[in-house]
Amino acid sequence: MIEISSKVEGKHFDLYKLEQELKPIGYSIGGNWDYDHGSLDYKIDDEVGYQYLRVPFKAINGQLDDPSCTVEMGRPFLLSHKYQRGLDDHAYTGNFTASFDQFSEPVDKDASFPKKYVDLGKALVQELESVLIRD
Repeated sequence: MIEISSKVEGKHFDLYKLEQELKPIGYSIGGNWDYDHGSLDYKIDDEVGYQYLRVPFKAINGQLDDPSCTVEMGRPFLLSHKYQRGLDDHAYTGNFTASFDQFSEPVDKDASFPKKYVDLGKALVQELESVLIRD
């Protein structure tokens, strides 16, 4: 995990508006959300696992499933998840089970992050700031 300091840290946003701003440029709500915290993920690559820019947030007004929820942004960081190869190669997954078992369990949730993507991650944080913070 590599933290990247950002001007979005500590800023408050309406979660619905935040999603509307960031989904078109490649962000999605991360799978590990709860009612009081979550993250926005930008998938950088899927080289031997998945590399993400993750931007954590916590609810400060309401719960994340509430359309009027306000969130406070945390410090963005680069993250790699390394998955076991071959587990899903022979598995049959129907629509019903796919909704529950979308991904295999990571072999290493904190795999080392490829150096070649660090500058890209920093550029993504600058883009995030330009989209969200309008001075």
